[in-house]
Amino acid sequence: MIIKKSEQIIREVSKAIVGKDDVIRKVLMAIYAGGHVLLEDTPGVGKTTLALAFSRALGLDFRRVQFTPDTMPSDITGFSMYNKQTGAFEFKMGAVGCNMLLADEINRTSAKTQAALLEVMEEQCVTVDGVTHHIPKPFIVIATQNPMGSAGTQPLPDSQLDRFMIQLSIGYPSHDMQIRMIEDQLQTTPLDDVHEVATRDDLFMIQHYLTTIRVSREIMDYMVRLCETTRTMPLVQLGVSPRGVLTLVRMSRASAVLSDRDYVTPEDVLSVFKDVCAHRMTMRPQARIDGVSASDVLDEVIAVVPAPTLGSAVRW
Repeated sequence: MIIKKSEQIIREVSKAIVGKDDVIRKVLMAIYAGGHVLLEDTPGVGKTTLALAFSRALGLDFRRVQFTPDTMPSDITGFSMYNKQTGAFEFKMGAVGCNMLLADEINRTSAKTQAALLEVMEEQCVTVDGVTHHIPKPFIVIATQNPMGSAGTQPLPDSQLDRFMIQLSIGYPSHDMQIRMIEDQLQTTPLDDVHEVATRDDLFMIQHYLTTIRVSREIMDYMVRLCETTRTMPLVQLGVSPRGVLTLVRMSRASAVLSDRDYVTPEDVLSVFKDVCAHRMTMRPQARIDGVSASDVLDEVIAVVPAPTLGSAVRW
């Protein structure tokens, strides 16, 4: 049932984002795992469209915030307003009062406004004037950012990056896919053809099922060794955090679900390892001089850390 539902969701989202099934699958995996997604890419490749398509296919309450230098923290979390009739302050929920929040161009706003998302992304609640307010569940942030160095951008702090389950890049479509995009949009808007094929209850059910996916001791050891090795690489200043290890477990379970298995294999781990870990690493200045990226280092980590056998993956 889960596989059929997942295929329906992917099919609907693919109507708006053509030729990027791998990206769509990984965003869906992050949603199943209860995480948030950071999309870094050049403008115009479909980051915003991807978020809108998922909100429609999943039937989620959707809000969008365009992050600019004058966006305030209260725009995100909400604020208290005095009511003359009641003589009391009333809380007005901000943009986070939804199921899916599109934080568009998140790296164009101030660090103070970026930090307003920290609590809600981790704990699914906001604290304003000393009072904690819970937000609707599920709550998913899909944030977009332009590449570092683009005009008006500033890097997200490490603590903010660590809140995102995965970071993806959509990339340019192929020549044939661009032709198809033109043909699809000559008379209609593809987003209008995206229909709801799942509900919040479906999503809750799948998220609960994820907790039953088996992860053998050998697979756990493999994931920990992969992440520990990133902390010892000479060109890495800050390796993958313990939160990153836990995130790798959740994403690997989601990968197993989309492969119609009830246990995690080494292939599940490797299929999401770079998406989970690359943005959690801080590289030393020498890495930039040498032209070495976090992705390059993770390729080296994969090569030096031996994977367990498939038989060990199914032992409980």
